[in-house]
Amino acid sequence: MKVFVKNGTIVSAGEQYQGDICIEDGVISQIGKDLDILAKEGVQVVDAAGKYVLPGGVDVHTHMDLQAGASRAVDDFYDGTVAAACGGTTSIVDHMAFGPAGCPLHYQLNEYHGLADKKAVVDYGFHGTCQHVNSEILDELGDMVKDGVPSVKVYLTYDFKIDDDGVLQVLKRMKALGGVTAFHCENHAVVQFLRGKLVAEGKTAPIYHAKSRPNLAEAEAVRRVLYLARLAGDAPVYIVHLSCRESLEAVKEARREGQKNIFVETCIQYLVLTEDKYLQEDGLKYVMSPPLRTRKDCEALWMGIAKGDIQVVATDHCPFNYGNEKQLGKDDFTKCPNGAPGVEERISLMFSEGVMAGRITLEQMVQVVSANPARIYGLYPQKGSLQPGADGDLIILDPTRERVLTHDQMHSAVDYTAYEGMKVKGAIDRVLLRGNVIVKDNQFLGKAGDGSFIFRKPLSL
Repeated sequence: MKVFVKNGTIVSAGEQYQGDICIEDGVISQIGKDLDILAKEGVQVVDAAGKYVLPGGVDVHTHMDLQAGASRAVDDFYDGTVAAACGGTTSIVDHMAFGPAGCPLHYQLNEYHGLADKKAVVDYGFHGTCQHVNSEILDELGDMVKDGVPSVKVYLTYDFKIDDDGVLQVLKRMKALGGVTAFHCENHAVVQFLRGKLVAEGKTAPIYHAKSRPNLAEAEAVRRVLYLARLAGDAPVYIVHLSCRESLEAVKEARREGQKNIFVETCIQYLVLTEDKYLQEDGLKYVMSPPLRTRKDCEALWMGIAKGDIQVVATDHCPFNYGNEKQLGKDDFTKCPNGAPGVEERISLMFSEGVMAGRITLEQMVQVVSANPARIYGLYPQKGSLQPGADGDLIILDPTRERVLTHDQMHSAVDYTAYEGMKVKGAIDRVLLRGNVIVKDNQFLGKAGDGSFIFRKPLSL
């Protein structure tokens, strides 16, 4: 099949220009002006006049079908990737849940292939999850890389947190493998102490979720991880969902001192939502970790994107129904499952709140939602780029349209959007996955199993 996308403004991570794109057998074959292919038979033509043509979004932080204690995320790999597709995301890399205590890394990898294969509608990969550290796990990291999973996540909090000696061992091993270690950075002891203290004082409303996980509890853990990565010879370290200005300052300081291979991700909620949401009647909707912060933190993060201090904007998409699972926390915020939806809203909000609001350029948006995550996590140039040889994954975005985000427009299985009522400038006209139009005017046109597992490559330093 041949697809011809004509007359659009093509936007890459470094430039934008008028041009045409030809996709053959799912791969971009030509990019240029006035490509003479219309005379050929069997060509599907998509007119993108007056619209932007962007590489498909890459969200490297999702939690589809996640089991979290007694609750399970309501989006499986079908519902969640339909939402992703309708939001312009054509590739995800999912953070797998914890498995049984003591299990090998491949236990969860096999489980997740069973959850995703034949269900996902966009292309997908997985991050490993490190629950304990011993010689067998360190050896198995090499086998995970061979199986197309050159990244692993380490938690500094929660039940399977890893202590500093284990962190150092994982960093050294992943550096040797060319892999990337991702970190959830919060000081576990501080958070546990504050949660217990607040509950004992009868302070159990959603706002106390934010108070129990202060900025400095995150920033301390970020600094600690950066020191450990330096001890490991500047091992590649990726900070997930960085949420506050103190954590960003820690990263900037380490870079000023010459430390290399530091990658920073924030999420769309930390750019546009603030902790006053916890004071609303439906504050449980916004219980996530790290929690929402202040407007000053939001602006510091936007500035971090504009200056190149933050490389990736993801979502940490992990939805639980407000009318069901979230109600576990109605009398005690510590009982509320952590997480919120966002995989469908990310790119629209980045365009409206970032580009149209003048905070970042369109090229910078492409960098953080597509090109950079693809580069860091071994998908580039197959994903995250518009060039011959890349997959024909495209977003066609109409900058002249406006819409109001409402739950009834969304495709996730969850019963709310965290961005209800927000007016956004710009609308996604079409989404193509390997040359196939899978979304048109917010209508999903694909089918289960259209997505393929992405065998990711190690990091090239």
